[in-house]
Amino acid sequence: MARYAVGDIQGCMTSFERLLAVIEFQPGRDDLWLVGDLVNRGPRSLDVLKWAKEHDSCVTVVLGNHDLHLLARAAGIAPEKKRDTLGDVLGAPDAGPLLAWLRRRSFFHVVGDQALVHAGLHPGWTVAMARSYAAELEDVLRSAQYLELLTAAATAQPVRWDNSLTGPDRWRSLLAYFVRVRMLKSDGRVDPDYDGHPSTAPANTVAWFAYPDPAWHTHTITFGHWAALGLDLGPRHQGLDTGCVWGRQLTALRLDDKQVFQVKGVEAAS
Repeated sequence: MARYAVGDIQGCMTSFERLLAVIEFQPGRDDLWLVGDLVNRGPRSLDVLKWAKEHDSCVTVVLGNHDLHLLARAAGIAPEKKRDTLGDVLGAPDAGPLLAWLRRRSFFHVVGDQALVHAGLHPGWTVAMARSYAAELEDVLRSAQYLELLTAAATAQPVRWDNSLTGPDRWRSLLAYFVRVRMLKSDGRVDPDYDGHPSTAPANTVAWFAYPDPAWHTHTITFGHWAALGLDLGPRHQGLDTGCVWGRQLTALRLDDKQVFQVKGVEAAS
């Protein structure tokens, strides 16, 4: 058995199928960890969702910002964005069951000393704390309050994290780390505006995984979300968003031995 983590697919089903062939993926033998953003920008979001749902027994998905945007679009609380390619999902006869399945995915997944998240973590969170905070969000997303959470997720400016926060402010602050963070300010706040490479980031900011002495450092964190960062493998972080939807690569990392597998993205983003 092998466990692979795969970067942001974003509706690029053809590239994903090619990557599965390269790693010789076998359901029932192998497991896949998907870093989120299964959908949007690429042409076949519906096919990616269907595949992931059909292989639920051997696929672990954490939610990304594009996945939440799909849920918000379906609920009628978010407008269509210029580059959205979600029509195939929203118009599908089986959209209801697929979206219900998506709503039940996690924000953070931990096995042993390995953890999976879409974007990143607050430097003051231990892995146990992050798992607890993610569970809060998951409970809300699966409840009658899920529209409030999706509304909070669509809000651009994050609230500074404080454990005393409650309600939508708390959810928005947590989501700023789990699904959106790239760079942090010196006090650990999310810089919500910069999405380029860390080497050209604003002064007094640092990549979330490079913040000094983070509490989560007991684990290796695998994540996506950051195409400008590209493949970035460190002793305690593994960034796998290699810009497939922009014509670069789709990446799989075999977690047992850190071997990297890549295929060129063949889809063009809208």
